[in-house]
Amino acid sequence: MSYRIISDGSCDLPEEMAKELGFHIVPFYVTMDDKTYIKENVDISKSDFYQWMVDHPDRFPKSSMPPTSDFLEAFQEAAKAGEDIICITITRKFSSCYDVAMAARELLLDEYPERKVEVIDSTVDTVLQGLVVLELCKLRDAGFDFDETVRRIREVLPTGRIFFTVGNLDYLRAGGRIGKLAGVAGALLGIRPLITLKEGEIFPSGITRSRKKSMDMVGKLAANYVKECFSSPDEYAATIGYGYDYAEGEVFRDKIQEHLAGIGHKVDLPIHHIGAAISVHTGPYPLGFGILKKASLTK
Repeated sequence: MSYRIISDGSCDLPEEMAKELGFHIVPFYVTMDDKTYIKENVDISKSDFYQWMVDHPDRFPKSSMPPTSDFLEAFQEAAKAGEDIICITITRKFSSCYDVAMAARELLLDEYPERKVEVIDSTVDTVLQGLVVLELCKLRDAGFDFDETVRRIREVLPTGRIFFTVGNLDYLRAGGRIGKLAGVAGALLGIRPLITLKEGEIFPSGITRSRKKSMDMVGKLAANYVKECFSSPDEYAATIGYGYDYAEGEVFRDKIQEHLAGIGHKVDLPIHHIGAAISVHTGPYPLGFGILKKASLTK
């Protein structure tokens, strides 16, 4: 019954929560000015990273996945403690973290062949990946064994969605997430895109011309999905992700809760800080709503 839950840093859950709930985070790295290679939340805080982006709007930082050695170190710590390992990674469509974690798995099994190690492509990222981690913790704490926990979490992964918007198109254009001409045209028109992440990929879900309108439209997208798929808030876990401006995150949360209340779902949504793995592509002003069907705790 003894297994450890490990996630790469894209889960965007605070380290205090990791300590409290008993899971482990393998951080991403960030590069600024093409010369600074540092661990997120170890060498630089999320707040300081966002402040750097705001202070340098003409520069575009990059993120790098953890190397094999970082995953291996986390796996070895668990194995030495006599624990099996369930490792969750960011969607393979965005990063090769899954492949790196799998390489670390093979190295660990050479040393500890008796251990069980399951590496799972979450098919999601950021605060939605965090929801996956929290569901894993609930399954573990409810007494489900390794195999049953893996089976039940895999069942709910296809239900994960993030509905989000960004401050402008600069970072999406710089990172090649949209075409250059589309990015230029969008910048000239002051367009804010609406984007949905599902099944590991991002899909355009509309455009608006103001920040306020984009928040409202994300709320409508979220409410429509919830109404279509869930009859009660008891059936899903949900959260809000924000970037540089926490106060704006609160306004966005209130807007989402208002839309959900409009379909009869009264919820109190937690707010989590979106990290560098995603913000290097979105810029300093991402706002998103993540939702996932709860894993069954019925034995």
